[in-house]
Amino acid sequence: MTERIRIGQLPFDAVDLSGTLDAIEDLVRAGAGGTVFTPNVDHIMVAEKDERFRQAYRRVSLSVVDGVPVLWAARLLGRPLPEKVSGSDLVIPLVERAAQRGWPVFLLGAAPGAAETASARLHERFPTLKIVGTDAPRVDLGSPLEERLAIARRVAETKPDLVLVAFGAPKQEIFCDETLDVLKPAVLVCVGAGIDFIAGVARRAPAWMSRVGVEWLFRLAQEPRRLAGRYLLRDTQFFIVVLKQLARR
Repeated sequence: MTERIRIGQLPFDAVDLSGTLDAIEDLVRAGAGGTVFTPNVDHIMVAEKDERFRQAYRRVSLSVVDGVPVLWAARLLGRPLPEKVSGSDLVIPLVERAAQRGWPVFLLGAAPGAAETASARLHERFPTLKIVGTDAPRVDLGSPLEERLAIARRVAETKPDLVLVAFGAPKQEIFCDETLDVLKPAVLVCVGAGIDFIAGVARRAPAWMSRVGVEWLFRLAQEPRRLAGRYLLRDTQFFIVVLKQLARR
């Protein structure tokens, strides 16, 4: 078991990218299913008010840090985490391991048509990779649970070992938590925009912006109307959450 710390309402496992891949492999080999999340600042802030999101994190199998500000916060709290492991950064090394191990993979979510394009590109790069299906269903967390379970049953029919889920937070994490029992023994890995990036329908920030913790500025410039409230209002409260936790210590 990895060391697990808490920032705000959310757990974080102290693993680097290599340790993350090994932990996912352990979950696949165990055959009992599991969920893998990559929490960032926005996740921490959503969890302050969203009980379903908190519940999903209470049951998460592996939770790895995505975001340089969260790394800074962990150090400030005296519980440093080894490195940032975003869902997008995880996709390529994870599917490479899946190709090596013969794990069937399902791509679920992303923009319409993106999963099919990403599947073709991944097959070109990893010819032995088994992608057993793709789907980009509309998921509404306000609709009856049965609608999401029906999506999960369709995925389960393909018998994947890994399901890469790309609905965006908090939708993907809540979906995974609600449907885990239907999809077992598959391991469900939330990858955010990872499938869109591989398909080329979304652009990633330059690597240097990711390293210094300002990737959010790149995303804000691309989608100011959608993201301004998140980054400039909600997520700025992250520092208050950390300071309160530091004061309690």
